[in-house]
Amino acid sequence: METNLLEIENLSVSYDAITALRGVSLNVKEGAVVCLIGANGAGKSTVLRAVSGLKRPDKGSIRLRGRELCGLPAHEVVRLGVAQSPEGRGVFPDLTVEENLRLGAYVRTDPEEVKRDLNHMFSLFPRLAERQNQTAGTLSGGEQQMLAIGRALMARPSLLLLDEPSLGLAPQAVEAIFGIIRTINREGATVLLVEQNAHLALEASSYSYVMETGRIILSGDSAVLRQDSRVKAAYLGE
Repeated sequence: METNLLEIENLSVSYDAITALRGVSLNVKEGAVVCLIGANGAGKSTVLRAVSGLKRPDKGSIRLRGRELCGLPAHEVVRLGVAQSPEGRGVFPDLTVEENLRLGAYVRTDPEEVKRDLNHMFSLFPRLAERQNQTAGTLSGGEQQMLAIGRALMARPSLLLLDEPSLGLAPQAVEAIFGIIRTINREGATVLLVEQNAHLALEASSYSYVMETGRIILSGDSAVLRQDSRVKAAYLGE
């Protein structure tokens, strides 16, 4: 039986006077790709920020394998197995590709394993292998996105959070990124994906949640939601 890796219950988050999330509950099963879709400002990225410890919730519960994450600092959440590739990529532009990747492993204490994982990242992302000594600021948008995902994977997370991986990328780069998401999922990564491109998100995931103004208004198997008339009208342009 599939078990829940992540369980979020009745999560509420606000930024000063603005309520961003209102009683959000969702689950991510071990080994799945689960996506959050919705318009800009629906609260999707806030869910990820709350899970990764970057935003403290007002109330609710976030559990990873039953362990409560609410109230823990972000570095502690990483230690427990959650890593995020942030919206806008957030690479360190003046550091090399290799230095950026090594920073993803900063909480680890196993140099030989880190080296092995670094080599694995270079086999997963051949473009990064070619550019390992280049500074990250000189990479294309697609290459920076690969680097942001690779850096998150260097933490060896049990849960990978991807925030808008296709944002601002050329179609070819988007295709490459989503190919990589499928590959790392086949290798065992569990992924919670926030994505503006609903077509891609629903194709890449097994289960989806639809958000509107801080609430989840719809959820179900992604294949079923792709045929839902409300989803087609609002997000798929059909």
